[in-house]
Amino acid sequence: MKKLLTLLLVVTLTAGMAHASIFDKYTFKREDLPEAAREMLDEYFPKATVNLIKVDRHLLKKTDYDVTLLNGTRIEFSNAGKWQSVDCKKRAVPEGLVPKTIRNYVSKNGNGAKIVSIKKKLSGYEIGLSDGIGMSFNLLYQFKGFITESEE
Repeated sequence: MKKLLTLLLVVTLTAGMAHASIFDKYTFKREDLPEAAREMLDEYFPKATVNLIKVDRHLLKKTDYDVTLLNGTRIEFSNAGKWQSVDCKKRAVPEGLVPKTIRNYVSKNGNGAKIVSIKKKLSGYEIGLSDGIGMSFNLLYQFKGFITESEE
């Protein structure tokens, strides 16, 4: 009986995940993004070509958008079009996306590494540097510590 319940649970969860993925949509059109997201792309990535936009529709939370640019940069946007994370791989994140206090801290303490990713969290910001180091900052942009791989 216990095995049957376990099997039933696994089948139900798998079916639920498959069902949830049918709500996702893939597109190449910037027009499918909220206005704030289009404005951010126009301001910080004006020459970049959109490779793919994944419109994530969730059952219990609002839609979000995962944008991949042709150069490999990935940007996650909220339902309202506000950026949540930017990962430029080996390129520097545009300066205007990183709070000045964080930029200054990294320039003084980052051993010449550039900021290649940034993520907004409820507790502050997480950044990734070109040398593989991750740093965490609170909402007041004060350095909290280094990020280990297990925390990411």
